[in-house]
Amino acid sequence: MRIALTADHNGIALKRRLLTFLGAHGHAVDDRAPEVRAGEVVDYPPLCEDVCRRVLEGHAERAIVIGGSGSGEAIACNKLPGIRAGLCLDLFVAEIARANNDANVLVLGAKVLSPDLAERITAVWLATDFRGERHQRRLDQIAALERGESLL
Repeated sequence: MRIALTADHNGIALKRRLLTFLGAHGHAVDDRAPEVRAGEVVDYPPLCEDVCRRVLEGHAERAIVIGGSGSGEAIACNKLPGIRAGLCLDLFVAEIARANNDANVLVLGAKVLSPDLAERITAVWLATDFRGERHQRRLDQIAALERGESLL
């Protein structure tokens, strides 16, 4: 699978580990993270936009974004219509993000996850297929909200 990967200053070490992990599992990874010097702070919204656009334009099938908690990154990613970013801090949520929500962006929090758990979450997220059926109806409703339509 083609995966766009990025991280802010909080996620650089985990990004390096996942880069190796993903490559070892046969994925083509586009490392989009900037070079970060010790003590340097990097704003995450442009990083999120970059990898999300890679997905939306078909240059990547999915993206992974790593921040400190991941909360702000998930918010930023989900501002782009067509992006369904899931902040996954455990295996159950990673499975549901894919199976029920067809998440095309995985968001991880480097300050709240061990590297081992982050790898396991990534593996589950990549291996889980979208279930479709009633879940597709909900994705269609989300798309309507993105277009500014009311569901009420």
